[in-house]
Amino acid sequence: MLGGLLRPAPSAGAGACDGVFTDEILRRCEEIMREVCAKANAELREFNGERDHVHLLIHYPPQVKLSTLVGSLKGVSAHYLRKEYADHVRRYLWGEHFWSPSYFAASCGGAPLSVIKEYIEEQKRPD
Repeated sequence: MLGGLLRPAPSAGAGACDGVFTDEILRRCEEIMREVCAKANAELREFNGERDHVHLLIHYPPQVKLSTLVGSLKGVSAHYLRKEYADHVRRYLWGEHFWSPSYFAASCGGAPLSVIKEYIEEQKRPD
Protein backbone atom coordinates (compact mmCIF):
# COMPACT_ATOMS: atom_id res chain seq x y z
CA MET A 1 0.00 0.00 0.00
CA LEU A 2 1.32 3.41 -0.91
CA GLY A 3 0.34 6.87 0.22
CA GLY A 4 1.54 9.73 -1.91
CA LEU A 5 1.42 13.40 -2.77
CA LEU A 6 1.64 14.98 -6.23
CA ARG A 7 1.96 18.72 -6.93
CA PRO A 8 1.47 20.60 -10.19
CA ALA A 9 4.43 22.52 -11.57
CA PRO A 10 4.43 26.09 -10.21
CA SER A 11 3.54 29.11 -12.29
CA ALA A 12 5.93 32.04 -12.51
CA GLY A 13 3.03 34.47 -12.05
CA ALA A 14 0.92 32.63 -9.49
CA GLY A 15 0.79 33.58 -5.84
CA ALA A 16 1.50 31.18 -3.01
CA CYS A 17 -2.20 30.41 -2.47
CA ASP A 18 -3.01 29.85 -6.13
CA GLY A 19 -3.69 26.38 -7.40
CA VAL A 20 -4.87 24.75 -10.58
CA PHE A 21 -7.37 22.35 -9.03
CA THR A 22 -11.09 23.02 -8.75
CA ASP A 23 -13.55 20.41 -7.52
CA GLU A 24 -14.46 19.59 -11.13
CA ILE A 25 -10.83 19.16 -12.17
CA LEU A 26 -10.12 17.02 -9.10
CA ARG A 27 -13.07 14.76 -9.95
CA ARG A 28 -11.76 14.35 -13.51
CA CYS A 29 -8.21 13.77 -12.26
CA GLU A 30 -9.50 11.01 -9.98
CA GLU A 31 -11.33 9.33 -12.88
CA ILE A 32 -8.20 9.39 -15.01
CA MET A 33 -5.99 8.09 -12.21
CA ARG A 34 -8.41 5.26 -11.41
CA GLU A 35 -8.24 4.17 -15.07
CA VAL A 36 -4.43 4.34 -15.10
CA CYS A 37 -4.24 2.27 -11.91
CA ALA A 38 -6.65 -0.34 -13.26
CA LYS A 39 -4.56 -0.73 -16.42
CA ALA A 40 -1.44 -1.18 -14.26
CA ASN A 41 -3.12 -3.87 -12.11
CA ALA A 42 -3.24 -1.43 -9.18
CA GLU A 43 -6.14 0.03 -7.20
CA LEU A 44 -6.64 3.68 -6.30
CA ARG A 45 -8.24 3.26 -2.87
CA GLU A 46 -8.48 6.93 -1.86
CA PHE A 47 -8.09 10.20 -3.70
CA ASN A 48 -8.52 13.79 -2.61
CA GLY A 49 -6.80 17.09 -3.11
CA GLU A 50 -6.58 20.76 -2.38
CA ARG A 51 -6.07 23.66 -4.79
CA ASP A 52 -2.37 22.88 -5.22
CA HIS A 53 -1.86 19.13 -4.72
CA VAL A 54 -3.47 15.69 -4.64
CA HIS A 55 -3.23 12.80 -2.18
CA LEU A 56 -3.45 9.18 -3.30
CA LEU A 57 -3.69 5.86 -1.51
CA ILE A 58 -2.80 3.09 -3.96
CA HIS A 59 -2.61 -0.67 -3.55
CA TYR A 60 -0.30 -2.20 -6.14
CA PRO A 61 1.40 -5.58 -6.63
CA PRO A 62 5.14 -5.94 -6.04
CA GLN A 63 5.87 -6.49 -9.74
CA VAL A 64 4.69 -2.93 -10.53
CA LYS A 65 7.57 -0.44 -10.41
CA LEU A 66 6.58 2.62 -8.38
CA SER A 67 8.41 5.06 -10.65
CA THR A 68 6.64 3.64 -13.71
CA LEU A 69 3.23 3.84 -12.03
CA VAL A 70 3.77 7.44 -10.88
CA GLY A 71 5.08 8.39 -14.32
CA SER A 72 1.95 6.96 -15.92
CA LEU A 73 -0.34 8.69 -13.40
CA LYS A 74 1.35 12.03 -14.05
CA GLY A 75 1.72 11.67 -17.80
CA VAL A 76 -1.78 10.46 -18.63
CA SER A 77 -3.53 12.86 -16.23
CA ALA A 78 -1.46 15.81 -17.49
CA HIS A 79 -2.35 15.00 -21.09
CA TYR A 80 -6.10 14.87 -20.48
CA LEU A 81 -6.35 17.71 -17.95
CA ARG A 82 -4.36 20.09 -20.15
CA LYS A 83 -6.50 19.12 -23.15
CA GLU A 84 -9.89 19.25 -21.40
CA TYR A 85 -9.26 22.34 -19.24
CA ALA A 86 -6.77 24.18 -21.44
CA ASP A 87 -7.88 27.76 -20.72
CA HIS A 88 -7.99 27.22 -16.96
CA VAL A 89 -4.76 25.22 -16.72
CA ARG A 90 -2.80 27.68 -18.86
CA ARG A 91 -3.33 30.44 -16.25
CA TYR A 92 -1.73 28.46 -13.45
CA LEU A 93 1.14 26.51 -14.92
CA TRP A 94 4.51 27.53 -16.19
CA GLY A 95 5.91 26.13 -19.42
CA GLU A 96 5.04 22.70 -20.74
CA HIS A 97 4.82 20.86 -17.42
CA PHE A 98 1.62 20.06 -15.54
CA TRP A 99 3.13 18.15 -12.61
CA SER A 100 6.22 18.94 -10.59
CA PRO A 101 9.01 16.48 -11.46
CA SER A 102 9.08 15.30 -7.83
CA TYR A 103 6.58 13.35 -5.74
CA PHE A 104 6.29 12.04 -2.20
CA ALA A 105 5.55 8.37 -1.61
CA ALA A 106 5.45 6.42 1.64
CA SER A 107 4.72 2.81 2.36
CA CYS A 108 1.63 2.43 4.50
CA GLY A 109 2.11 -1.18 5.48
CA GLY A 110 2.47 -0.45 9.19
CA ALA A 111 -0.17 2.25 9.61
CA PRO A 112 -3.86 1.47 10.02
CA LEU A 113 -5.53 2.14 6.66
CA SER A 114 -8.43 3.86 8.41
CA VAL A 115 -6.06 6.58 9.69
CA ILE A 116 -4.57 7.20 6.24
CA LYS A 117 -8.00 7.18 4.55
CA GLU A 118 -9.29 9.67 7.12
CA TYR A 119 -6.31 11.97 6.52
CA ILE A 120 -6.91 11.94 2.75
CA GLU A 121 -10.67 12.43 3.13
CA GLU A 122 -10.16 15.47 5.38
CA GLN A 123 -8.20 17.48 2.81
CA LYS A 124 -9.75 20.90 2.14
CA ARG A 125 -11.13 20.27 -1.33
CA PRO A 126 -11.83 23.46 -3.31
CA ASP A 127 -15.35 24.39 -4.39
